[in-house]
Amino acid sequence: MKNSVVKEIVIPAISLLLICIVATALLGFTNQITAPKIEQLAIETQMKAKQEVLSSASEFSEEKTVSLDGVDYAYYEGTANGEKVGFVFATSAKGYGGDIKIMVGIDNTGAVTGVSILEIEETAGLGMNAKNESFLSQYTGKSNTLSVIKNGEKGENDIQALTGATITSNAMTKAVNIALDLYKEVGGESVG
Repeated sequence: MKNSVVKEIVIPAISLLLICIVATALLGFTNQITAPKIEQLAIETQMKAKQEVLSSASEFSEEKTVSLDGVDYAYYEGTANGEKVGFVFATSAKGYGGDIKIMVGIDNTGAVTGVSILEIEETAGLGMNAKNESFLSQYTGKSNTLSVIKNGEKGENDIQALTGATITSNAMTKAVNIALDLYKEVGGESVG
């Protein structure tokens, strides 16, 4: 009877414990190796996004922080030949599949110069179409609070929603509107 208990309970329990210890050690080791590479890739992606959304800038300040409605946001001042040409703001909003994190460039006149998506996990074929240039380019040149429309004639401050992805479209537009508000918060003036 005693031998039976050892074979049925103790040996499998010890085996599982050893498997868990080995698996945990391997995951820790893998994380230690990949973490610096992942961090470096994130920095490179961020640098590329800053240059993409504010292409008139040749260099960017260190990360600065601005608060809006109790939330802290990162931003960067873009300069060219020692003159400030605009700002880049990192914002986010809740989409259908989770938070959508973006970078928004805004020039000295308060107009959006570009939008780049840093993180998005929306539905393939629907919300992921937010990455398409045809959607992102709608934000360029806008300087006032933006709205999303599904149908009808698009006004000056309207963004045409993605077909079947209104939640994603609203989240993207909310994140851009936050950037426009942050621009005013850091001392920028809106045109209009």
